[in-house]
Amino acid sequence: SYQRRMKWISGWLLLLSISVEVWSVPIDRNAAQQVPKEEVQEENMDTGLYYDRYLREVIEVLETDPHFREKLQTANTEDIKNGRLSKELDLVSHHVRTRLDELKRQEVSRLRMLLKAKLDSLQMDHASLLKQFEHLDPHNQNTFEAKDLELLISTATKDLENYDAERHEEFKRYEMLKEHERREYLKSLDQEKREKEEKRMQELKEKHRQHPKVNAPGSVDQLREVWEETDGLDPQEFNPKTFFKLHDTNEDGVLDEQELEALFTKELEKVYDPKNEEDDMMEMEEERLRMREHVMKNVDANKDRLVSLEEFLNPHQ
Repeated sequence: SYQRRMKWISGWLLLLSISVEVWSVPIDRNAAQQVPKEEVQEENMDTGLYYDRYLREVIEVLETDPHFREKLQTANTEDIKNGRLSKELDLVSHHVRTRLDELKRQEVSRLRMLLKAKLDSLQMDHASLLKQFEHLDPHNQNTFEAKDLELLISTATKDLENYDAERHEEFKRYEMLKEHERREYLKSLDQEKREKEEKRMQELKEKHRQHPKVNAPGSVDQLREVWEETDGLDPQEFNPKTFFKLHDTNEDGVLDEQELEALFTKELEKVYDPKNEEDDMMEMEEERLRMREHVMKNVDANKDRLVSLEEFLNPHQ
């Protein structure tokens, strides 16, 4: 899913590790430890952005420069987002700059190929068409400069931040299409069969509504249930700090979006049963997204789309 692919690039751009798995499940720590590191890295390499390869290659080249890598490790979110980190590009080695220049020329060439058909139909020159792309400086097509890095970071950041809203809109379209298909199907039946089918659908909806109490996402009750039923720990010994460390599965000191969404599986299983045809799994994943957004809204104080230990402990102490 798109969300899973966000983790790798977001970690670099914003010192985050945004990785939301649309099909999140409780994580088997033992199984995860058995997966070779190379396989895990490869799995998270695709961001889903149309300039994905260019973005990844720029990052990989920059991380080979000791000076830039050191600055990256000590930079904060604002340093990256406001372009201060981009100014460090002037101090990287000649070899790195040469490689970045080559990458930019390759990207410009790729965009020209993509725009060829549009060029023929719109009678526009290459320079004008390249201005439509926000992730690089179209005025300088030969060398990679600080402005290119700044544009690449700002564009990718914006694209990532807009994704949740786009997912909500996509789900709305899905729901409308599903309802349209349902009505068309009923219209195709004769009266007797239609009444029978409507009754069956209503029974399925009632069955869907009859589920155990669902705890508010991120509440102490919800976390205690995960602690007891998923983690298999004594509910009387619930400790928020221990809980945080246990579910920080990649041990990077924060709960990213994938790690948060995995916490809601138990609650979602109360409402959605794959064996019940009325329980739409797409709807379940939309609800998972809303649960995560609810927690982020109430816990993520600095709005970096990560939950630090301090932020997590604040409402749970």
